[in-house]
Order: sequence, then structure tokens, then C-alpha cells
Amino acid sequence: MRLALAQINPTIGDIAGNAALIVRAIDEARSKGADLVVLPELCLCGYPPKDLLLQEGFVEACVAAAKDIGQHHTAGITAIFGTPLPVDAHNPDAKGSGIANALLAYRDGIFVDYYDKRLLPTYDVFEEDRYFVHGERAVVIDVPVRGGAALQGRAPITWRVGLTICEDLWRGEDAGVSHRYHGRKDPVAELCAPQPGGKAGAKLIINPSASPFVMGKGRRHREILVKHATANRVFVAAVNQVGGNDDLIFDGHAAVYAPGGALMGAAEGFVEQVLICDLPDMRPGPTDPVPALPNDPLLSAPDEELLYKALVLGIRDYCRKTGFTSAVLGLSGGIDSAVAAVLAAGALGPRNVLGVSLPSRFSSEGSKSDAAALAHRLGMEMLTIPIEPAHAALLGMLGPAFEAGRAGAARFDTGTVSEENLQSRIRGTVLMGLSNKFGHILLTTGNKSETAVGYATLYGDMNGGLAVLSDVTKHWVYRLARWMNERAPEGPPIPEASITKPPSAELRPNQTDQDSLPPYDVLDEVLRRYVEGRQHPRRIIAETGFDAAVVARIVRLIDLSEYKRKQAAVGLKVSGIAFGSGRRWPIAQRWGR
Repeated sequence: MRLALAQINPTIGDIAGNAALIVRAIDEARSKGADLVVLPELCLCGYPPKDLLLQEGFVEACVAAAKDIGQHHTAGITAIFGTPLPVDAHNPDAKGSGIANALLAYRDGIFVDYYDKRLLPTYDVFEEDRYFVHGERAVVIDVPVRGGAALQGRAPITWRVGLTICEDLWRGEDAGVSHRYHGRKDPVAELCAPQPGGKAGAKLIINPSASPFVMGKGRRHREILVKHATANRVFVAAVNQVGGNDDLIFDGHAAVYAPGGALMGAAEGFVEQVLICDLPDMRPGPTDPVPALPNDPLLSAPDEELLYKALVLGIRDYCRKTGFTSAVLGLSGGIDSAVAAVLAAGALGPRNVLGVSLPSRFSSEGSKSDAAALAHRLGMEMLTIPIEPAHAALLGMLGPAFEAGRAGAARFDTGTVSEENLQSRIRGTVLMGLSNKFGHILLTTGNKSETAVGYATLYGDMNGGLAVLSDVTKHWVYRLARWMNERAPEGPPIPEASITKPPSAELRPNQTDQDSLPPYDVLDEVLRRYVEGRQHPRRIIAETGFDAAVVARIVRLIDLSEYKRKQAAVGLKVSGIAFGSGRRWPIAQRWGR
């Protein structure tokens, strides 16, 4: 059988546009001789649709578009695609009401069957129990092979194809939450078992998904696919959505595995693609050989490359889907703004990115020259707007009030936090002014380590429409910067000094980040364990040997800074637990203090 896996990039709520993408993929698959084409989970409405599912007319519009696709665009091919579906739309025996996360199968304009997702993830960024009713049926359909390369002159055959959706296959193993499904039937095992009426079980398991990119998760997905293919002696084919939707990024990386676990086909990541794979007929007797790919685009890529591609796609799609064509960001000469600028230039093109140097009385000559060198190397425009006039004016305005409010305290212009933050807020105001005037989206450049402990200024450097690095720790910012410089064909874009000099906000003389923060290697390890691993501080201290007071301080700062993060720009998620929609942390709480 010739199988097509179409990883497409839908936009949430753009039902007409997404339907056009689906039809285009079906047409391409048909033109390449495919017998079966499979598209991602909920690709007709985009994922995650969230409360659009509750909006009057939304699901009905999806149903109408799905019928049009199925009835008018499936000649000569079996097509399977994802859509929200009322539970009784194709099931007259359904009890109650609700919406299913469903697959529809059509062939030659005729409805073949439907499948409702059985395991609904409700953790991290997923809220499927809020919207969907879980399915109860195991569905295996017959897909005829009509000819082409796969038949090689033999009599026509039919493939038994089992339907699953995303979590039905992963069962939380990819996210470390498999306990959620203890005691639940395994959808894959049911599909592979003999079916009612004496029919054989599935020979091919398909798994359309909308699984967000997380560093390292792709490898776990590959291991799970191999496990199912090997344990059940079936072909397994997975196709993921591609593209960015708000804070989530989807990497595609469709793949097909043979019953012995050999990788037969794999799509590139982070791009739309229709992957074609010929599956041999594994009937008793002589069989076609199962060719294995020598390299997997997912497993052979370094982590830095995957992270870079994910962030570039996230920026590009966030801008494209919200109507922005250009961006502005501050260039401090430091590593964070340098990495953010390279990502923005990669996403939008350097001519569509404006860098702004905003030096103060405390900015070093090296920082100013590093910012200018970065902009020159990237080929992007840079403006220089000194903030000293505004800074002096604000100090003059606020000085009497500050002095009157704290008798005996150090003078306000010697570098206390309030006066330091004025500089950041001036910069934020200037950048927002440029954003408003020219229609650029303002990109914030703070990393996850700083965001975690509140080393950022509300209404200052936190201003913006998209937080590019908010889920990238300082450790990974350095790794990404070095990788960017090593791979650049036209020479390193980031000045070496931006990478090697001690990081500093430069809000007072001779300032470095470590004046206020623990070393980043300690901070990042505590952050990983406390936020992503949800470990208790006592365990962190015992297992790392870190100073108890340092760990307690970091944890306290993480908790106290939640109010800032609730007001921050949307940030691109690339880790298991990001500061965003997947971490529901109360602001007013005292646990662990």
C-alpha cells in the first residue's frame, strides 16, 4: 500500500483556510499514487481550539466543511482527517450530548467511518476533558490498494487500518504521566486483536496527532512507536501537526515503522510535507523487503538545531497568524538580545527586524559596539536612542518624592532597585512607541532563568507581544549562541564578547547578574528540579548538595515572581513545564515558605 502522511500547518479557527490545506494535501497524495492519506488531529479547526469549541456555530461549521471535503475531494483515495464532531453526528445510538475529538474517513465521496479519541489528556497545556467526550469504540477500517508501485502486478488487496489519535498511542508515557491511564484499556492492543465478526485485527496503526514540541520528547515518541510496532507486529504511522499556535509549537516529524521496528519513512521537521511511504504486503510466504532509512531527521539533528528551528517557526507563525510582518527589539550587546535577534532575523528576514540600542550613562562602550556589530552581521537596521535625557528628567521629577518618603536612606541616584528600574521602563516605553508607530511586534528577550526569579522589570524589559526566550534557560541560551555561530555560513553573527563577558543588566556601575543572582548553573538546576520536576526543596538540597539558603532563596523568588509572569507576554513553550498556560500556579499562596 502506498501511504501518505500529510503534516500541515493549520490556523486555529480558520476553517475555510484549513479545509483548503487538507484538500491540497489530498490532491498531492492522490497525484503521487497514494491509496491512503492521513492528516493531523483536529486539523480542520486547528489545535488547540480551546473555547472556540463552545462558541455557537463553530462545531457546526467544522461539520459542514468536513462533509464537503469528504464528499467532493476524495475520489480515488481514502482520506482520514481530524475534526471536532458532535457525538451523535454519525452515531444514531449515541447517548447524551457532547463533542468528540474525532477522525473522519472518506473514500470516493462516501463516508466510511468515524473514530472518537479515547484517551483525553488533561495535564500541562492540555484541557481535553473540559471540551470533549471520550470515545469507546475500537475502529479498524478496510483500505483497498488500487494499484501503483505497491502492487507490483499482484491481485488487489485490502489493508486493515486501525485508528488512534495522539494520546491513544502515547498513553502519557512521553510526558511522564502514564499513571493517569492505569486501569484503562489500551486502544492499540484492542485494534491489533481479532475484531468482531471474525475479521482480522489491524495491520497498520495510524496516529494523527497535535503534540507540541518539547525538547527531548521527540525521541521518546520514536521509542514508543518502535515499541508498538515491535510488540504488536504491525506497521505504525504517526503524523503530527506542524506550525506555531500561540505559545505552542508543533514539529511535524511524521514517521512510519515496520513490524520489526525498522524506520521506513520520516518527514523533515518544522515544515509542511506530504510523506509518501510504500508498505509491503506482509502476507505469509514470500514478502517484499522492508527497507529501512539510514538516518532519521529527528534523531540525527543536534538539540540546538531542533530548538533553533522550533523557536524560528514559533516566531514566524505567531507573527503571520496575528497579522505582523515585522518586529522590533532592544539590543543591549548582551547574549539574550543577540540570540533573540538571530532568531527573529531567521523567522522574518533581517530587513523586517529593527534593533534598537538604548544606552544609558551606565552602558559600556563594549556593549554598544557589540550591539552594532550584531546588527551589521545580521544585515538588520539598528537605531541608537540614548535614554539619558529621559532618565535625568525622571530622576529630577521623582527625586523629591523618593527623598521625602525615606528619610535617612541612601540617595536615590546611587543605584537602588527603584532607580534602576526607571531605566528599564524608559526603554520599554521607547520600544513600545516604535512598535505603535510602525506596526512592529515588540519581542521581549528575557530568558527563563531570569523570568523564574523575577530578574526583569514589569512595564520595562517585560514589555512586548511575544517572549522569545521565556522558556529557554540561560544555559541553553549560551548553547544556542555557540551553535548559531558555528553553523553560520557567512561567519558568526554574535560577537564573541557577547558570549564570553559576564552577563549584566548595566543599570549601575560595574554591575553583573551574579551581584543579585546565584550562579546560573545553580539557578538553572534548581529551576529544572523545582518547576519542571516539581521537586520539594529538601530533595533538591539533598540530591545536589547546594547550599540550603541558596536553594530556599531561589524557590522563594520563583514563587514570589508569579505575579510578574501572569502579566508577561505570551512565551514560546519548548520545555516540559513552561511559565504559561500549562503551569497553573496561584499568586497568593504560602506553600513551602
